[in-house]
Amino acid sequence: MSDSVLIIDDEPDMLNLLQRSLSSELNADIKTVSDIDNALELIRSKDFDLILTDIRMPGMNGLDLLEIIKEEKPAQTVVMMTAYGDIDTVIDAMKKGAYDFVTKPFDHDALVVRLNKAMERALLLKENQRLLKDRSKDNALNGIVGSSSSMKKIFETLHMVSPSDVTVLLTGESGTGKNMAARAIHSLSERKDENFVTVNCPTIPENILESELFGYKKGAFTHAQKNKKGLFQEADKGTIFLDEIGEISSSIQTKLLMVLQDKQIKPLGDTEFVNIDTRIIASTNQNLFDLVKKGLFREDLYYRLNVVSIEIPPLRERQKDIPAIAEYLLEKHCHKMNKDFKRISPELMDIFVSEKWVGNIRELENIIIRGILYSSDDVIKPSDAGYKKENAVLSGIESLDYENLSYKQAKEKNLYDFNMKIIGKSLKKTSGNVSKTARNMGLERQALQKIMKRYNINADEYRKN
Repeated sequence: MSDSVLIIDDEPDMLNLLQRSLSSELNADIKTVSDIDNALELIRSKDFDLILTDIRMPGMNGLDLLEIIKEEKPAQTVVMMTAYGDIDTVIDAMKKGAYDFVTKPFDHDALVVRLNKAMERALLLKENQRLLKDRSKDNALNGIVGSSSSMKKIFETLHMVSPSDVTVLLTGESGTGKNMAARAIHSLSERKDENFVTVNCPTIPENILESELFGYKKGAFTHAQKNKKGLFQEADKGTIFLDEIGEISSSIQTKLLMVLQDKQIKPLGDTEFVNIDTRIIASTNQNLFDLVKKGLFREDLYYRLNVVSIEIPPLRERQKDIPAIAEYLLEKHCHKMNKDFKRISPELMDIFVSEKWVGNIRELENIIIRGILYSSDDVIKPSDAGYKKENAVLSGIESLDYENLSYKQAKEKNLYDFNMKIIGKSLKKTSGNVSKTARNMGLERQALQKIMKRYNINADEYRKN
């Protein structure tokens, strides 16, 4: 099915000119209509990828038509055109939901560029709406969303490596979804009914990490009052995920190498080895080979871990996937927060698609959570998600609008901003060290972790590579 464009103008000569000049340039099926009533009938009976409409027309003008279109089809891409390009008209059209605005007489090449950009936006939204409807119900890949070429290759690789017990190294920037990829591998494997144990290596102090991984015997150290199984034993027959493995010390690297070579561990204080049957998946946001060259990571361990390497691309390189990811996260957190389902306004989705996303999916997720909390109706607008007109994220309590909120909603907003700001600043000072942050804030580490989990604050975002 070819792309479709509807052009509305009360001047037949203008319609003929635009149809002739744009048919080949836009590679689309172009329909023209000179009467707004007929245009409305067409719009209600057929879905168009793009609507290009004049503003000044007899009877109902283009701005009135725009309001009706956006009310009935909020995601519709509409570009306005007029010979009267005053700034007030531009602002009014944009406020009412127009995607873009062009003035007569047209510069042909500039017009084609702007309409092609509008078409790209419309087709991107349409494709991702299709993906949302057709998305597999298979829980194994729940949370990994995308149709871009890079993600299709990753899906193929995940399906390929999952049935085996091969060690997998997941690489990529913080927040790209390496943990979800690890869970997907486990869920698609023969071990899916056994434990999946996650170890966030940087958050556990070195002296504790060893005993957590390998366990200990009673009396191994001062507070070892009874035998304790390590996480490798907890993951026996299942999978252990070593998140950010580039942060572990050289002594633990040596012991981990023995595990990979011999499938055995020795608990602290024990004289005997314990056999384990545990699949290992590791992740890192660092270049491990660079660490090897600097003498900070064992070369033999690197090659043991890097049997199969899967690089998860940053969100800015997966622009096509952003609408589907945003919709998935919205549905997930509306359910999690016991909120009625909301939708993302086309204006906010445009911002999402054009953002750089330094924090990747995790950053997008945080902004969507904020939008759910702040929106006073069923549509999340840019201001609800913390964007000013120039797309800069708002900060501080001065950005909150309490006028139409209940006491409970206002309280939620206040607490969310407070914790994001205060804990974020403290984590930045310690480069994401949760234990130090807790001490600096006068909190127990466990209490801080609970707060961070509640408000979706991830220490990885504050760690320096």
